[in-house]
Amino acid sequence: MRPDTPAENVDHTAEAARLERTADLYPEDAEALLLRAAAHRELSGDRPSATALYDRLLTSAQELDDPYLVRALKASNLWEYGHEAEARAIIDGIRTASPRDPAPWVIVAESLESHDELEQAHETFTQAVRLLLADGTEPPRATHPLLFGRHRVRRMLGAAHDEWDALADTVHTLPITLDELHDPKRVWSLGSENPAELEAEIIRLRAELGAYREALSRPFPVAVLHWPAGELTELLSAYPTLAEEYPSHGDHLSAIEGALRELASSGTPNLGIVTGTVPSYEAFAASELASPSDATLLPQYATTLAARGRAVAWPPERSAACWCGSGQPYGECHGTE
Repeated sequence: MRPDTPAENVDHTAEAARLERTADLYPEDAEALLLRAAAHRELSGDRPSATALYDRLLTSAQELDDPYLVRALKASNLWEYGHEAEARAIIDGIRTASPRDPAPWVIVAESLESHDELEQAHETFTQAVRLLLADGTEPPRATHPLLFGRHRVRRMLGAAHDEWDALADTVHTLPITLDELHDPKRVWSLGSENPAELEAEIIRLRAELGAYREALSRPFPVAVLHWPAGELTELLSAYPTLAEEYPSHGDHLSAIEGALRELASSGTPNLGIVTGTVPSYEAFAASELASPSDATLLPQYATTLAARGRAVAWPPERSAACWCGSGQPYGECHGTE
Protein backbone atom coordinates (compact mmCIF):
# COMPACT_ATOMS: atom_id res chain seq x y z
CA MET A 1 0.00 0.00 0.00
CA ARG A 2 1.42 3.35 -1.04
CA PRO A 3 1.01 6.33 1.33
CA ASP A 4 -1.27 8.12 -1.12
CA THR A 5 -3.80 5.25 -1.15
CA PRO A 6 -7.07 6.46 0.41
CA ALA A 7 -7.79 4.53 3.59
CA GLU A 8 -11.31 3.67 2.46
CA ASN A 9 -9.89 1.93 -0.62
CA VAL A 10 -7.57 -0.37 1.32
CA ASP A 11 -8.42 -4.03 1.82
CA HIS A 12 -6.81 -4.31 5.25
CA THR A 13 -7.19 -8.08 5.44
CA ALA A 14 -5.51 -8.60 2.07
CA GLU A 15 -2.75 -6.10 2.89
CA ALA A 16 -2.07 -7.84 6.21
CA ALA A 17 -1.85 -11.21 4.46
CA ARG A 18 0.58 -9.80 1.88
CA LEU A 19 2.83 -8.40 4.60
CA GLU A 20 2.77 -11.69 6.49
CA ARG A 21 3.83 -13.54 3.33
CA THR A 22 6.63 -11.04 2.81
CA ALA A 23 7.77 -11.58 6.42
CA ASP A 24 8.01 -15.30 5.71
CA LEU A 25 10.27 -14.54 2.74
CA TYR A 26 12.43 -12.04 4.64
CA PRO A 27 12.61 -13.18 8.29
CA GLU A 28 15.31 -10.59 9.00
CA ASP A 29 12.66 -7.90 8.37
CA ALA A 30 9.83 -9.69 10.15
CA GLU A 31 9.56 -7.17 12.98
CA ALA A 32 8.79 -4.17 10.76
CA LEU A 33 6.59 -6.17 8.38
CA LEU A 34 4.53 -7.92 11.04
CA LEU A 35 3.97 -4.71 12.98
CA ARG A 36 2.46 -3.21 9.84
CA ALA A 37 0.44 -6.38 9.26
CA ALA A 38 -0.88 -6.22 12.83
CA ALA A 39 -1.94 -2.60 12.28
CA HIS A 40 -3.96 -3.69 9.24
CA ARG A 41 -5.52 -6.53 11.26
CA GLU A 42 -6.59 -3.99 13.88
CA LEU A 43 -8.03 -1.67 11.23
CA SER A 44 -9.98 -4.58 9.73
CA GLY A 45 -11.52 -5.26 13.15
CA ASP A 46 -9.70 -8.57 13.60
CA ARG A 47 -8.02 -7.70 16.88
CA PRO A 48 -7.39 -11.32 18.01
CA SER A 49 -5.34 -11.90 14.84
CA ALA A 50 -3.38 -8.73 15.57
CA THR A 51 -2.60 -10.03 19.05
CA ALA A 52 -1.45 -13.30 17.51
CA LEU A 53 1.03 -11.38 15.36
CA TYR A 54 2.36 -9.48 18.37
CA ASP A 55 2.74 -12.79 20.22
CA ARG A 56 4.51 -14.28 17.20
CA LEU A 57 7.10 -11.54 17.43
CA LEU A 58 7.46 -11.70 21.20
CA THR A 59 7.98 -15.48 21.19
CA SER A 60 10.31 -15.48 18.18
CA ALA A 61 13.83 -16.78 18.62
CA GLN A 62 15.08 -13.73 16.71
CA GLU A 63 15.99 -10.75 18.91
CA LEU A 64 13.66 -7.79 18.42
CA ASP A 65 14.88 -4.26 17.77
CA ASP A 66 12.18 -2.80 20.02
CA PRO A 67 10.40 -5.42 22.16
CA TYR A 68 8.79 -2.76 24.35
CA LEU A 69 7.12 -1.21 21.30
CA VAL A 70 5.63 -4.60 20.42
CA ARG A 71 4.42 -5.07 24.01
CA ALA A 72 2.90 -1.59 24.07
CA LEU A 73 1.02 -2.19 20.82
CA LYS A 74 -0.19 -5.53 22.13
CA ALA A 75 -1.47 -3.92 25.34
CA SER A 76 -3.29 -1.17 23.47
CA ASN A 77 -4.90 -3.72 21.15
CA LEU A 78 -5.91 -6.08 23.98
CA TRP A 79 -7.69 -3.32 25.87
CA GLU A 80 -9.75 -2.48 22.77
CA TYR A 81 -11.44 -5.88 22.77
CA GLY A 82 -12.04 -6.47 26.43
CA HIS A 83 -8.74 -7.75 27.88
CA GLU A 84 -8.25 -4.85 30.25
CA ALA A 85 -6.51 -6.75 33.07
CA GLU A 86 -3.86 -8.20 30.75
CA ALA A 87 -3.38 -4.83 29.07
CA ARG A 88 -2.87 -3.10 32.41
CA ALA A 89 -0.33 -5.73 33.47
CA ILE A 90 1.69 -5.16 30.29
CA ILE A 91 1.52 -1.39 30.74
CA ASP A 92 2.75 -1.70 34.33
CA GLY A 93 5.62 -3.87 33.11
CA ILE A 94 6.65 -1.32 30.50
CA ARG A 95 6.59 1.50 33.04
CA THR A 96 8.73 -0.56 35.40
CA ALA A 97 11.22 -1.42 32.66
CA SER A 98 11.53 2.29 31.71
CA PRO A 99 12.54 1.87 28.04
CA ARG A 100 14.60 4.65 26.46
CA ASP A 101 12.54 4.79 23.28
CA PRO A 102 9.65 7.32 23.36
CA ALA A 103 7.30 5.25 21.17
CA PRO A 104 6.20 2.65 23.77
CA TRP A 105 5.55 5.40 26.30
CA VAL A 106 3.34 7.31 23.86
CA ILE A 107 1.30 4.22 23.02
CA VAL A 108 0.63 3.10 26.59
CA ALA A 109 -0.08 6.64 27.83
CA GLU A 110 -2.52 7.29 24.99
CA SER A 111 -4.16 3.93 25.65
CA LEU A 112 -4.75 4.95 29.26
CA GLU A 113 -6.01 8.34 28.10
CA SER A 114 -8.45 6.83 25.59
CA HIS A 115 -10.01 4.78 28.37
CA ASP A 116 -10.45 7.85 30.61
CA GLU A 117 -7.61 6.91 32.94
CA LEU A 118 -6.42 10.51 32.88
CA GLU A 119 -4.46 10.47 36.13
CA GLN A 120 -2.60 7.32 35.09
CA ALA A 121 -2.00 8.75 31.61
CA HIS A 122 -0.60 11.92 33.16
CA GLU A 123 1.71 9.94 35.43
CA THR A 124 2.92 7.87 32.47
CA PHE A 125 3.59 10.88 30.23
CA THR A 126 5.37 12.63 33.11
CA GLN A 127 7.50 9.59 33.95
CA ALA A 128 8.56 9.40 30.31
CA VAL A 129 9.52 13.05 29.87
CA ARG A 130 11.51 13.02 33.10
CA LEU A 131 13.34 9.91 31.95
CA LEU A 132 13.99 10.88 28.34
CA LEU A 133 14.45 14.65 28.35
CA ALA A 134 17.61 16.16 29.78
CA ASP A 135 17.43 19.64 31.27
CA GLY A 136 18.68 22.43 29.04
CA THR A 137 18.75 20.40 25.81
CA GLU A 138 16.58 20.57 22.73
CA PRO A 139 13.92 17.81 22.87
CA PRO A 140 14.43 15.26 20.07
CA ARG A 141 11.58 15.10 17.56
CA ALA A 142 10.64 11.62 18.73
CA THR A 143 9.82 12.99 22.19
CA HIS A 144 7.47 15.73 20.96
CA PRO A 145 4.37 13.47 21.14
CA LEU A 146 5.15 12.88 24.83
CA LEU A 147 5.17 16.61 25.51
CA PHE A 148 2.02 17.18 23.47
CA GLY A 149 0.22 14.25 25.06
CA ARG A 150 1.11 15.39 28.55
CA HIS A 151 -0.07 18.92 27.72
CA ARG A 152 -3.36 17.56 26.37
CA VAL A 153 -4.06 15.41 29.44
CA ARG A 154 -3.19 18.24 31.83
CA ARG A 155 -5.66 20.51 30.03
CA MET A 156 -8.38 17.89 30.51
CA LEU A 157 -7.44 17.61 34.19
CA GLY A 158 -7.54 21.38 34.59
CA ALA A 159 -3.91 21.55 35.74
CA ALA A 160 -1.95 24.79 35.56
CA HIS A 161 0.90 25.13 33.06
CA ASP A 162 4.29 23.95 34.26
CA GLU A 163 7.79 23.95 32.74
CA TRP A 164 7.11 20.88 30.57
CA ASP A 165 3.96 22.50 29.18
CA ALA A 166 6.00 25.58 28.34
CA LEU A 167 8.52 23.36 26.55
CA ALA A 168 5.69 21.72 24.60
CA ASP A 169 4.60 25.19 23.47
CA THR A 170 8.10 26.00 22.20
CA VAL A 171 8.37 22.86 20.01
CA HIS A 172 4.80 23.15 18.70
CA THR A 173 4.96 24.60 15.17
CA LEU A 174 1.34 24.84 14.02
CA PRO A 175 -0.38 28.26 13.85
CA ILE A 176 -3.05 27.20 16.37
CA THR A 177 -1.70 27.02 19.91
CA LEU A 178 -1.68 23.86 21.99
CA ASP A 179 -4.02 25.50 24.47
CA GLU A 180 -6.59 25.89 21.71
CA LEU A 181 -6.08 22.39 20.32
CA HIS A 182 -6.34 20.83 23.78
CA ASP A 183 -9.17 22.97 25.13
CA PRO A 184 -11.70 20.58 26.80
CA LYS A 185 -14.51 22.96 25.87
CA ARG A 186 -13.92 22.37 22.16
CA VAL A 187 -16.32 19.46 22.16
CA TRP A 188 -19.16 21.89 22.84
CA SER A 189 -18.28 23.85 19.71
CA LEU A 190 -19.13 20.82 17.57
CA GLY A 191 -22.73 21.04 18.78
CA SER A 192 -23.01 24.76 18.23
CA GLU A 193 -25.48 26.25 15.75
CA ASN A 194 -23.26 29.31 15.32
CA PRO A 195 -21.56 29.08 11.86
CA ALA A 196 -18.56 31.14 13.05
CA GLU A 197 -17.93 28.75 15.96
CA LEU A 198 -18.24 25.72 13.70
CA GLU A 199 -15.86 27.21 11.13
CA ALA A 200 -13.30 27.98 13.84
CA GLU A 201 -13.55 24.42 15.11
CA ILE A 202 -13.04 22.99 11.62
CA ILE A 203 -9.84 25.03 11.32
CA ARG A 204 -8.65 23.70 14.67
CA LEU A 205 -9.46 20.11 13.70
CA ARG A 206 -7.54 20.46 10.43
CA ALA A 207 -4.53 21.76 12.33
CA GLU A 208 -4.77 18.92 14.82
CA LEU A 209 -5.01 16.39 11.98
CA GLY A 210 -1.86 17.92 10.53
CA ALA A 211 -0.09 17.41 13.84
CA TYR A 212 -1.13 13.76 13.97
CA ARG A 213 -0.01 13.16 10.39
CA GLU A 214 3.35 14.76 11.13
CA ALA A 215 3.80 12.46 14.12
CA LEU A 216 2.93 9.28 12.22
CA SER A 217 5.60 6.74 11.33
CA ARG A 218 6.81 6.60 7.74
CA PRO A 219 6.37 2.98 6.61
CA PHE A 220 7.03 3.63 2.91
CA PRO A 221 9.24 6.68 2.38
CA VAL A 222 10.84 7.90 -0.79
CA ALA A 223 14.18 6.19 -0.19
CA VAL A 224 17.68 6.81 -1.52
CA LEU A 225 20.16 3.95 -1.62
CA HIS A 226 23.31 4.17 0.51
CA TRP A 227 26.34 1.88 0.20
CA PRO A 228 28.84 1.81 3.10
CA ALA A 229 32.45 2.06 1.96
CA GLY A 230 33.23 -1.65 2.26
CA GLU A 231 30.05 -2.70 0.49
CA LEU A 232 30.62 -0.23 -2.33
CA THR A 233 34.16 -1.51 -2.84
CA GLU A 234 32.86 -5.09 -3.02
CA LEU A 235 30.03 -4.07 -5.36
CA LEU A 236 32.32 -2.30 -7.84
CA SER A 237 34.86 -5.11 -7.70
CA ALA A 238 32.18 -7.62 -8.69
CA TYR A 239 30.32 -5.36 -11.13
CA PRO A 240 32.75 -2.76 -12.54
CA THR A 241 30.20 -1.25 -14.92
CA LEU A 242 28.42 0.28 -11.90
CA ALA A 243 31.41 2.58 -11.43
CA GLU A 244 29.60 5.01 -13.75
CA GLU A 245 26.97 5.34 -11.02
CA TYR A 246 29.50 5.58 -8.18
CA PRO A 247 32.75 7.35 -9.20
CA SER A 248 33.93 7.38 -5.55
CA HIS A 249 32.50 6.75 -2.11
CA GLY A 250 32.78 10.43 -1.21
CA ASP A 251 30.88 11.43 -4.34
CA HIS A 252 28.27 8.80 -3.53
CA LEU A 253 27.66 10.24 -0.05
CA SER A 254 27.49 13.80 -1.37
CA ALA A 255 25.05 12.72 -4.09
CA ILE A 256 22.75 11.16 -1.48
CA GLU A 257 22.61 14.30 0.64
CA GLY A 258 22.18 16.49 -2.44
CA ALA A 259 19.37 14.36 -3.85
CA LEU A 260 17.51 14.33 -0.56
CA ARG A 261 17.82 18.08 -0.12
CA GLU A 262 16.55 18.64 -3.65
CA LEU A 263 13.57 16.36 -3.01
CA ALA A 264 12.85 18.15 0.27
CA SER A 265 13.00 21.57 -1.37
CA SER A 266 10.50 20.41 -4.00
CA GLY A 267 8.04 19.46 -1.25
CA THR A 268 8.45 15.68 -1.44
CA PRO A 269 7.42 14.16 1.94
CA ASN A 270 8.55 10.98 3.70
CA LEU A 271 12.20 10.95 2.70
CA GLY A 272 14.50 8.19 3.89
CA ILE A 273 17.74 6.30 3.36
CA VAL A 274 18.16 2.55 2.91
CA THR A 275 21.52 0.84 3.31
CA GLY A 276 22.43 -1.85 0.78
CA THR A 277 24.58 -4.93 1.02
CA VAL A 278 26.02 -6.87 -1.89
CA PRO A 279 24.47 -10.27 -0.96
CA SER A 280 21.05 -8.65 -0.53
CA TYR A 281 21.36 -6.82 -3.82
CA GLU A 282 22.43 -9.99 -5.65
CA ALA A 283 19.47 -11.86 -4.19
CA PHE A 284 17.15 -9.08 -5.33
CA ALA A 285 18.61 -9.16 -8.84
CA ALA A 286 18.12 -12.93 -8.97
CA SER A 287 14.49 -12.53 -7.90
CA GLU A 288 14.04 -10.10 -10.80
CA LEU A 289 15.80 -12.48 -13.24
CA ALA A 290 18.28 -9.70 -13.99
CA SER A 291 22.01 -9.06 -13.71
CA PRO A 292 23.29 -7.06 -10.71
CA SER A 293 25.34 -5.03 -13.18
CA ASP A 294 22.10 -3.50 -14.52
CA ALA A 295 22.03 -0.01 -13.01
CA THR A 296 18.27 0.31 -13.53
CA LEU A 297 17.83 -2.22 -10.71
CA LEU A 298 19.32 0.13 -8.11
CA PRO A 299 16.25 2.35 -7.53
CA GLN A 300 14.01 -0.74 -7.54
CA TYR A 301 16.24 -2.32 -4.91
CA ALA A 302 15.98 0.83 -2.79
CA THR A 303 12.18 0.80 -3.05
CA THR A 304 12.07 -2.87 -2.08
CA LEU A 305 14.21 -2.27 1.01
CA ALA A 306 11.97 0.64 2.00
CA ALA A 307 8.85 -1.50 1.60
CA ARG A 308 10.44 -4.06 3.93
CA GLY A 309 10.78 -1.45 6.65
CA ARG A 310 14.50 -0.87 6.18
CA ALA A 311 14.39 2.89 5.61
CA VAL A 312 15.71 5.41 8.14
CA ALA A 313 13.97 8.77 8.05
CA TRP A 314 15.94 11.73 6.68
CA PRO A 315 17.08 14.22 7.84
CA PRO A 316 18.37 13.11 11.23
CA GLU A 317 18.39 15.64 14.03
CA ARG A 318 21.51 17.76 13.99
CA SER A 319 22.81 16.19 17.21
CA ALA A 320 22.08 12.61 16.06
CA ALA A 321 24.69 10.41 14.40
CA CYS A 322 25.03 11.12 10.70
CA TRP A 323 23.35 8.67 8.34
CA CYS A 324 26.67 8.04 6.55
CA GLY A 325 28.11 6.05 9.45
CA SER A 326 30.99 8.43 10.20
CA GLY A 327 30.07 8.57 13.89
CA GLN A 328 29.93 12.36 13.79
CA PRO A 329 26.78 14.36 14.57
CA TYR A 330 24.76 15.03 11.45
CA GLY A 331 25.05 18.77 11.99
CA GLU A 332 28.85 18.52 11.82
CA CYS A 333 28.97 16.04 8.96
CA HIS A 334 26.56 15.93 6.02
CA GLY A 335 24.14 18.28 7.76
CA THR A 336 26.42 21.28 7.42
CA GLU A 337 24.96 24.15 5.45
